[in-house]
Amino acid sequence: MLRTITVGLDGSRESRAAAEWAAREAKLRGLPLRIVHVWELVPEPMAQAPLLGAETQQHWTERVPREAAEGIRLRHPGVEARTEQLSGHPGDALAEAAKSAELLVLGSRGLGGLGGFMVGSVGLSAVARTDTPVVLVRALEGAADEHEPDPAGVPSAATPFRPVVLGLDVEHPDETLIAFAFAAAELRATSLRVVHAWNPPPYYAYGTPADPALHQALALSASGAVAEVLRPWRRKFPDVRVVEDSRYGSAALHVVEAARDASLVVVGRRIRRSPLGAHIGHVTHSVLHHSTAPVAVVPHG
Repeated sequence: MLRTITVGLDGSRESRAAAEWAAREAKLRGLPLRIVHVWELVPEPMAQAPLLGAETQQHWTERVPREAAEGIRLRHPGVEARTEQLSGHPGDALAEAAKSAELLVLGSRGLGGLGGFMVGSVGLSAVARTDTPVVLVRALEGAADEHEPDPAGVPSAATPFRPVVLGLDVEHPDETLIAFAFAAAELRATSLRVVHAWNPPPYYAYGTPADPALHQALALSASGAVAEVLRPWRRKFPDVRVVEDSRYGSAALHVVEAARDASLVVVGRRIRRSPLGAHIGHVTHSVLHHSTAPVAVVPHG
């Protein structure tokens, strides 16, 4: 089946920003763009209400995605954009649509002055349930936000991309996650900033007086672990400049901080088949809610 960049569109401001990001990504990857609109069925009495009549249904199921595709073709020459209408629960439909996609792209409501995301239930459901990488894009995201300012300090989409940021767990490094981040940086001809957070083991942290020499030794050990994990990837992607950033403290806080100057943030989600449902992970969950840059969540074993 033909791989696509698939984006969920519901006509909202955040989903339109996601569609624009998806179009740019489709052009970078040389893939077609698939714009999916999900019509959630409503009970029959509600369907008969004036505001949910035939004209409104036609607007949401036909006009919105069609006009979005027409606009994308004009703004992104060379991108093949097609639309698809699905029915059912949006989380279920989008998770199913993601199976044939290279990426699933969704929008998230911005938190206004606080910055970052407010990820809705549909977005969290799709992130947690699909084995395809999912990118979350905030409502006000624009092409210039992914690029360095021009020499005059003016936002521009014609300048080089900002770095890609990867949140790395050296205790459980995953090839799928690392490969995705390196490939994203290579695609954008930019650097990869690898953020790793470390903390002393519990037997060091409790009941032990502050010891600068011990702290330095632990920091060097953590940096060495990062370098060891990345060594083969540097050889596989020789054109990608890698910046290793190993810090003491909270992984979520350090990744969110790095996101301020990133074009894309890449984090992982361990695939768990459990009767209790899917689990995103606290670091990824925090990054999704507070990153100011688009976030790619890569599922892995």
